[in-house]
Amino acid sequence: MTPAINALKKAKAIHQVHQYHHDPNSQSYGEEAVEKMGQDPQRVFKTLMVKLDSKQLAVAVVPVAAKLDLKAMAGACGAKKAAMAEQQEAERSTGYILGGISPLGQKKRLPTVVNSSAESFDTMFVSAGRRGLEIELAPADLIRLTSGRLADIAK
Repeated sequence: MTPAINALKKAKAIHQVHQYHHDPNSQSYGEEAVEKMGQDPQRVFKTLMVKLDSKQLAVAVVPVAAKLDLKAMAGACGAKKAAMAEQQEAERSTGYILGGISPLGQKKRLPTVVNSSAESFDTMFVSAGRRGLEIELAPADLIRLTSGRLADIAK
């Protein structure tokens, strides 16, 4: 079990774990998840780590089919600027490796923003904390368990 799955079980949140064989040569972890699970790329979300101008890290959850709007993410976090976090910093802060960073069960509770498009789905997919492992859950449960908020952060 990963910390993300354990967090869901502890909270008694309804979820389903999906597993697929991860190809280490894959160019995009998110696109690989979409393809191997046969899901809509708007419904599968990637977890991105950003560093705000305050030097604080924050979590952005956006559809695989979209790109993160850093300016919108900064605004959603009350900052002026945001930049992608360095890989080592993201991994150290979350306890997960790149391509398997889950918004759930991270080592430190960080500000989390989920793209508002998640609301249009009954369930969404996010990383379960390991490459090749995804969690399907209700967007409201993700928001509740991460103390996150919805905002238009994708373009």
